[in-house]
Amino acid sequence: MTETPARPGFRVAFLLPVILFLALAGYFAWALLSGRDPQRVESALIGKPAPEFALPAVLPDLPGAARADFGGRPVLVNFFSSWCIPCRIEHPYLMELTKNADVTIIGIAYKDKPEAATRLLQEMGNPYDRIGQDRDGRTAIDFGVYGVPETYVIDAGGIVRFRQAGPLTPDVIEQEVLPLLQGRKS
Repeated sequence: MTETPARPGFRVAFLLPVILFLALAGYFAWALLSGRDPQRVESALIGKPAPEFALPAVLPDLPGAARADFGGRPVLVNFFSSWCIPCRIEHPYLMELTKNADVTIIGIAYKDKPEAATRLLQEMGNPYDRIGQDRDGRTAIDFGVYGVPETYVIDAGGIVRFRQAGPLTPDVIEQEVLPLLQGRKS
């Protein structure tokens, strides 16, 4: 009995899944070994001017917030909500930051009711110099916010230099935020 030679199409059909598997495995190996933090999503605004915005006040005794309020000095812009548990976790760090550093913090109450935001600030303290009310989330969209809390450092020229998605931590404040606010890092 004679063997029929293997058809070329059969070899390709057999090798194609193997090649695809090796390519996919190579991609995942590169991703794991590249040193990139998969949790970190870069902002498209880094190195670009902060978006224009003007928001009404949340508190009757504190002004709202606008891009024009930056006044040629570095500022921290913090998106928060009273219903956000991670916002409550980061809040003491913002309070500590205002006690120990000459920092201007602009708060933006994201999709929050003014009375709920007011209760949060009465309960935990107010680290903000100004607080704007972003009821419809439009300003958050312009900044590229995808969840709260989210914090941006804007330099004296109005350029976004840093974004922290998720709560600020003492390490992030010490290593990233303070050097940018104090002009020690660009």
